[in-house]
Amino acid sequence: MRTALVRRTVLTASAVSLALLATACGSDKADTKADAKPSAGATSAAPAAKAKTDAELAGLLVAQADLPEHVIKPATPEESAAAAGATSDKPECLPLVKAQAMAPVGSAAGTARVKAAAKPKEPAANASAEEKLKAAMDALGTTATAVTLTSYEGKGAEEAFATLKAAGTACAGGYTGSQGGEGLKIEKLTPGASVTAGDAALAYTVVGDADGDKLSMELVVVRKGNTLATFSAVSLTGTAEQPKAVVDAQVKKLG
Repeated sequence: MRTALVRRTVLTASAVSLALLATACGSDKADTKADAKPSAGATSAAPAAKAKTDAELAGLLVAQADLPEHVIKPATPEESAAAAGATSDKPECLPLVKAQAMAPVGSAAGTARVKAAAKPKEPAANASAEEKLKAAMDALGTTATAVTLTSYEGKGAEEAFATLKAAGTACAGGYTGSQGGEGLKIEKLTPGASVTAGDAALAYTVVGDADGDKLSMELVVVRKGNTLATFSAVSLTGTAEQPKAVVDAQVKKLG
């Protein structure tokens, strides 16, 4: 199990807790698959609205009823505190590191966080030892997603989105992100599977190297009015799927 590898990802605590949570929870449903189109980032002018507070955003986070094929858990105070300490060796890449680390990008008026792990498929009651072992290994590959909502005054959400879009271009060749004393070298950042949601959307595949182990993460950013939703997905096996079901459910709750 690649616990050491995932511990060195930008998501640190949330990556480990999410993935381990997924391996402990069974279901007869599998995670959804993403398409393979280029990423999209169209913008749309929306009337300004009053920024939402932490409590108001918390009420808009995806919940268990919204995603029955996932296990939903709130971010811990320790994870929220660690997010504030996210850093990068390149200032222009810090917005990407913050988005992966459940930290606000820009000056947010409110922030709320939750974690969603796709339920792995349980083996049949009469499964052989080999089938049970395979099911356990498949569970380790469950995609775990950190969801962060941030709300802004004025054009703050548009500005934060633009900052992330610019960072995606400037940091395509790589950077190093760190959180809680652990760092991860990002080798490259490329467009992820296309996302059409909200007023604007971006999707990236982030490829890292942790002591020779390759790690492929998915990062999705959606703006809806003056609220920004970021989705950072990881897997203990090293390759995460884009969390389409989580993105769709969260954007639906934003209205």
